[in-house]
Amino acid sequence: MQRAPSGQALNILHLEDSPADHALARLALRRAGMECTLQQVETLADFAHALAAQRFDVILADYRLAGFTALDAWKLVEALPVPPPFVLLSGAIGEAAAVDAMRLGMADFVAKDDMARLAHVIRRAIEVHEARRARELAVAELAASQRRLAELTEHLQSSIEQERAAIAREIHDDIGGALAALRFDLAWIRRHSHDPELQQRADAAADTLQQALSASQRIMMNLRPPILDQGLVAAVQWLAANFERRTGVPAQVRTSREHIAVPPAVQLVAYRTAQEALTNVVKHAQPRQVHIELADSEGMLTLEISDDGRGMAPAQRDKPKAFGLKGLQERARTVGGWLDVSSQPGRGTSVVLSVPLPPSPTAAAPTKDLP
Repeated sequence: MQRAPSGQALNILHLEDSPADHALARLALRRAGMECTLQQVETLADFAHALAAQRFDVILADYRLAGFTALDAWKLVEALPVPPPFVLLSGAIGEAAAVDAMRLGMADFVAKDDMARLAHVIRRAIEVHEARRARELAVAELAASQRRLAELTEHLQSSIEQERAAIAREIHDDIGGALAALRFDLAWIRRHSHDPELQQRADAAADTLQQALSASQRIMMNLRPPILDQGLVAAVQWLAANFERRTGVPAQVRTSREHIAVPPAVQLVAYRTAQEALTNVVKHAQPRQVHIELADSEGMLTLEISDDGRGMAPAQRDKPKAFGLKGLQERARTVGGWLDVSSQPGRGTSVVLSVPLPPSPTAAAPTKDLP
């Protein structure tokens, strides 16, 4: 016999004001081998009370009853946290009305003169209901997993930036201080020594020391550049100038205004996006020129880094180990933004970061080329 998923008899609520029709429904289900309890209610008040008192696996309802219709009953069922399948069992409804009822969310319709189909319809309604419920649970679990992943990503990014800042401070305070002191010692040795060979060695050591100082400053700038304290525009300009100096490739920056005020978290995401994009240009693009556009018009911060280099095929962007772009996409999500990448082999690459911003009363200044 057909049983509920838990192994117990199906618990069915039957909204019907005809005892004869209720008896026919019970007989039809028994003949079909469906083990169930069939509770009859006749009024809308009794129906609401039954719904509040216990859980039902299926609801059967006549369409027209004394003073109300199945649509009124459906509104009560629809308000439940998990509405059970709702099957119309009526002889006073046309096909068009039945279709409209199912569009509202009811599971199916069985005519009273076709009662032999009732058990089959109930089984199918339960299967569809369970499948839909499983899908809803899976979607909810996926959404919860995505939220947890986003929260973890945000936490990791925040931790990384804090660690970067701490390392930069240690390099500046400890290593930088030690190297500066060593430079003074070498200068003292150079001044007080009359041995040409020793002076030559001191000069060579001073050159090596200067390289170490430059390297430590470069590392500090990459970890947490002080230029960020001067604003996003200045930071992007510095990145472009540094890129041009290292590679010899022209990098033009265009902004919607000279100063763009954004929250610190958004500023950091935009800066790291530009930094990573320019790093990818150096590694892969081999371009003749690079363009960077930064704007905050129409409530949206937009940062675009484009080049005219080698470009890449979609398969390259979707590689499992393409962590650079995936990391940027996750960064963008932490501030409610998104990242778009467009590229074709031989036609360059464009990386666009978009982040919604709160409305600003300050009107945007005309676009201006900045060095």
